[in-house]
Amino acid sequence: MKKVPMTVEGEARLREELNHLKTVVRPRVIADIATAREHGDLKENAEYHAAREEQGFAEGRIKEIEGKLADSQVIDVKTMPATGKVVFGTTVTLFNVDTEATVTYRIVGDDEADVKDKKISYASPIAKAIIGKQEGDEVIVKIPSGEATYEIESVEYI
Repeated sequence: MKKVPMTVEGEARLREELNHLKTVVRPRVIADIATAREHGDLKENAEYHAAREEQGFAEGRIKEIEGKLADSQVIDVKTMPATGKVVFGTTVTLFNVDTEATVTYRIVGDDEADVKDKKISYASPIAKAIIGKQEGDEVIVKIPSGEATYEIESVEYI
């Protein structure tokens, strides 16, 4: 089975959510189901059906997280030698040659990607174009409106 890369922070966040689901949500939902059963006829008991539905969502998310953690390869970029090469987990500052704008991204796993937080997936077009390159290299990235040329200004292993 193919391992999916994940940062240390991404793994910690998933483990925290899994713990919350197992220790807080699951017991609360079980208690809600028990309370709803006490109200009688289950066919017309909206509270019971809502609690069962919530249980299904919680159990599904638990299985999803456990699967992701089982299939993950946690990569701690801080333990890697700083070679100036763009790899998974690095923070990269790019200079757009066309617009003269500078942008900084961290390359993370699919589940961790959040463009607003300047985190892009390793599978994104920009990340695919810059992984393996070094500081000072120019790369051409295919974007919806054509192509953009970036220069890699800095690579940080933080």
